[in-house]
Amino acid sequence: MILVTGVSGGLGGLILKGLSGRDVVAGTRSGDGVTARRIDFDEPETLAEGFKDIDVLVFVSAGYAEDDVVIARHDAVADAAARAGVRHVIYTSLAGSGDFMSIALPHRWTEARLADGPFDVTILRNGLYAEIPAGLAAMGAGPAADTGVFAAPLGSGRASVVAREDLADVAVRVAAETQRDLAANHRSRHAGKTYELEGVTTIGGKDIAEILAEALGRQVEYQSVSLSETRAALTGLGLEPYQINHTLSLFSNINAGTLKGHDTDLATLLGTGPRPVRETIAQAISTP
Repeated sequence: MILVTGVSGGLGGLILKGLSGRDVVAGTRSGDGVTARRIDFDEPETLAEGFKDIDVLVFVSAGYAEDDVVIARHDAVADAAARAGVRHVIYTSLAGSGDFMSIALPHRWTEARLADGPFDVTILRNGLYAEIPAGLAAMGAGPAADTGVFAAPLGSGRASVVAREDLADVAVRVAAETQRDLAANHRSRHAGKTYELEGVTTIGGKDIAEILAEALGRQVEYQSVSLSETRAALTGLGLEPYQINHTLSLFSNINAGTLKGHDTDLATLLGTGPRPVRETIAQAISTP
């Protein structure tokens, strides 16, 4: 049986949907034990029952939090999976281009922690979601319509981005093939593999301005905003300190050009061309 954690989130939900019809069960913090198992990383005692009779665990990373919280959560998952006899863990990690980002440390720690477990492991190093520049475009559409300027803290940098649906499709394929291999008493063809899933398209501030111009039917100019100005703006939104730090780290890395991917396994594992990310951004602008 396959278990997918974090199914109430965007990525986990897509993976679960893609595995529909297979021997799969949902895992979520609010699980009722009937439609979904209760999997609460902050309450490790829920994991023993949650991972019972699971062969393949699709471990969707625990999301934003302080590093020590994420590490504690992921440590509990690795320990519970080992105790429950899970045979194969598929972990959604961070692409190699993100090594300088503030969120990278818990991901790399988790990769190493899982490698020490008694189960086989596949690491899916997911690239930057296309929803991030799409969100910037959506927020900038109103001001751009009024002023003809799209302002964002991206400098002259560009980042490789990928549709979340593509990342879910890869996870679905890896999980399904692993389940079939284990059912045939074979080790998964994906065991011990780390797949880089960088996007094949890079997006920068000028690209977003061009997409806005097409959508708004007027000329739009890109204007870079400093990280200091951005920090001041974020500070007034009631965010947790770590959320501000992670957001600024993302923008800083785009500015520095470190988020441009190179080698990627995305197209090979998809079997088709990746979804066009510019359409994702354009759709975000047109959606009320």
